[in-house]
Amino acid sequence: MRKEILYSLKGLYREDFQIEGYRFGSGEKSACIVGALRGNEMQQLYICSQLIKSLKELEAHNAISHNHEILVVPSANRYSMNVGRRFWAIDNMDINRAFPGDEGGDTIRQIAAALFEQVKGYSYGIQFASFYMPGDFIPHVRMMETGYQSASLANLFGLQYVVIRKPKPMDTATLNYNWQMNGTNAFSIYTNSTDNIDEKSARQAVSSVLRFLTRMGIVKYNNHSGYIASVINEFDLLSVKTYDGGFYRRLKAPGDPVYHGEILAEVIEPCEGFVKTQIISQTDGIVFFAHTAPTVLGNEVVYKIIRRMHE
Repeated sequence: MRKEILYSLKGLYREDFQIEGYRFGSGEKSACIVGALRGNEMQQLYICSQLIKSLKELEAHNAISHNHEILVVPSANRYSMNVGRRFWAIDNMDINRAFPGDEGGDTIRQIAAALFEQVKGYSYGIQFASFYMPGDFIPHVRMMETGYQSASLANLFGLQYVVIRKPKPMDTATLNYNWQMNGTNAFSIYTNSTDNIDEKSARQAVSSVLRFLTRMGIVKYNNHSGYIASVINEFDLLSVKTYDGGFYRRLKAPGDPVYHGEILAEVIEPCEGFVKTQIISQTDGIVFFAHTAPTVLGNEVVYKIIRRMHE
């Protein structure tokens, strides 16, 4: 293992901002794994730490295949992590909406440009990502429909689901999209948590990456074969919204089966404590995403449901 400073920015009133990378093996640029691009992505940073630990042990046992290099970047936003902010702490901007970056641009575009210069050119790019809404997912692999995506490769992670989504204009400035546009097979892995550490799904994420690297001949590692993934399009997921705002009482979690007419959650009046509305499932299916914040607004998405095939 070789630990390197990939980028450094002079700090005026605090320590210098640095992005660190961990390299394993040598030779062909085979796989790059990126963790926390946002300051609240504790789960994503934790997964990278466990992956680095595993890769270090594999390298010590000569289990990194000849002529293959793996780069792991655990965090690209420690300034925000240190002060508990999701976006860049100085101006509240999102690094994962600044790729491929601009060396002469504002700070986050300079950071994105420097990071992208380090991570591009790899055959496979894996990002531990987080969703823009607070909530939990069934662990899955997500890909953008750019014309360069490969669901068959995504299946090799052995997670239950592969989700393909059409990119929106704002997605063209993400790491995943720019990886694909520059010839890297890019995958985003989502787990059960963001702000908090979920050990079970973290272990599942680490195993999925090691499984993929093994199947691509980059490492030599024995683990169970995982799932044969179901490939779904994001627009096929049924979004369930609230009617009123208030405290949110969640009754279903990701992976739970639900049935048409079943109560999924309740919205509580915040001052008087009575149930204002019940959120009802409009389909039979499986909960894919579930809101986790203690409050909700009116007309807010709180569940995404995989509909039963017969529908």
